[in-house]
Amino acid sequence: MAPAPATLLRRAMRPGDSASPRTVLVVMCAGYFLVLLDVTVVNVALPAVGAGLGTDVGGLQWVVDGYALALASLMLTSGAAGDRYGHRRVVLIGLGVFGAGSLACGLAQSAGVLVAARVVQGVGAALLLPGTLAVIGRAFPDGAARARAIGVWAGIGSLALPAGPLLGGALVEGLGWRAIFLVNVPVVLFALAGTAVVVHESRESRARPLDLSGMLSGGILLCAATYAFIEGGRRGAGSPEVRTATAVAVPALVTLAAAELRRGDDAMLPPALLRRPAFTAANATAGIMNLCTLGTLFVLMLCLQSVQHRSALLAGLTVVPLFAPLAVMAPVGGRVTSRFGPRLPAAAGLLVAAAGLALLTGAGEHSGYADLIPAFLLWGVGCGLLTPAVVAAAIATVPAERSGLASAVNNTARQTGGAIGIAVAGAVAGQPGDQERFLRGFHTVALGSACLYAVAAVLALALLPGAPPPTDRRS
Repeated sequence: MAPAPATLLRRAMRPGDSASPRTVLVVMCAGYFLVLLDVTVVNVALPAVGAGLGTDVGGLQWVVDGYALALASLMLTSGAAGDRYGHRRVVLIGLGVFGAGSLACGLAQSAGVLVAARVVQGVGAALLLPGTLAVIGRAFPDGAARARAIGVWAGIGSLALPAGPLLGGALVEGLGWRAIFLVNVPVVLFALAGTAVVVHESRESRARPLDLSGMLSGGILLCAATYAFIEGGRRGAGSPEVRTATAVAVPALVTLAAAELRRGDDAMLPPALLRRPAFTAANATAGIMNLCTLGTLFVLMLCLQSVQHRSALLAGLTVVPLFAPLAVMAPVGGRVTSRFGPRLPAAAGLLVAAAGLALLTGAGEHSGYADLIPAFLLWGVGCGLLTPAVVAAAIATVPAERSGLASAVNNTARQTGGAIGIAVAGAVAGQPGDQERFLRGFHTVALGSACLYAVAAVLALALLPGAPPPTDRRS
């Protein structure tokens, strides 16, 4: 029998050797890549999933949102869990859960089972994501080396975005939609073995207690709100399902607010941070960014395949001009933000992306590749400028010792916005089988997203910080 991956890694290291920081970086980047890959890879497979499992747009929304909701609900708590119980342990659990969810997705025989498996994937991703960055920070104690390592980590994440549609399209065309999930399994096994061998345990001596009441009420609120939007699109805003979801969401919101106020600085989302206008504006902008981008992307991929009748691979290739600028412009946006502060690049990115989204209102059944490229390029370049600016703004507006929490809140805002955006966009566009109605809905989603981006640009100009003076110190 072949030796296990962990055994092979141990044999490769001489007795007394300790793993190099670069090895730790490679292993953590593998896990991080998978988490972000599964945000985009599934979109190109949606028509194939719908046909294979016999589900409609509402079911497909849950396939995407099951992952996003679990990730958004648990992100803040999982970071605190790593501080408290050890980042290596939480990363290992996250990898195991993510791998089990991926396997279950690939074997699912019904839409309900697939959605449940996607939720499991999202739980694993939420446990994994904050831990990868914490482990890298421990492996690189030198500040300059740590900054370079985080740059590599972020770059790998940027590559996952264009890789998702390309890899997804190729796998769907060659092996079927199940392959987009099963391909995760060997990578997870490598990352599990690598983490077990090369990562040392670390935990904070003064870790915050877990905010379980905040996590539970926040998760219920997100799920109820998403369910209301999805069922509203299916059955109408006045349906019993929507009224029931609203009846669940309102007390969940009240419970969440009361729980966070009671816990104060130990809360999952400390109220003191929300009283900072710049911090709230940065995270609202981050939420709007993903709400519009992921919502529009959801209906765009259905349009490319179900209305324009492109293959999964061709649809993946079509959106490369959207995702490639994100990977290229993110480092440029980071440098611009470091020089001028987050206010101007955030506003500029929002307005450029809004112009691209507005151009999508001209897309029709027979729109060719050349017709779509200008919209995709503007949209991608704008988001490439925007992303590092909103992250930097969220971190720059809080005390230095809370920067980790600020980053987690920003990630949570983005995932929450994405989940709600997919629910809203699917409800507005409807079923792609009714092409005329679907195209009108798609154009409404694109135009609404452009308008939201323009409003967010005004918010960014009014509230986000500008260039800091040379002697600035966060307090």
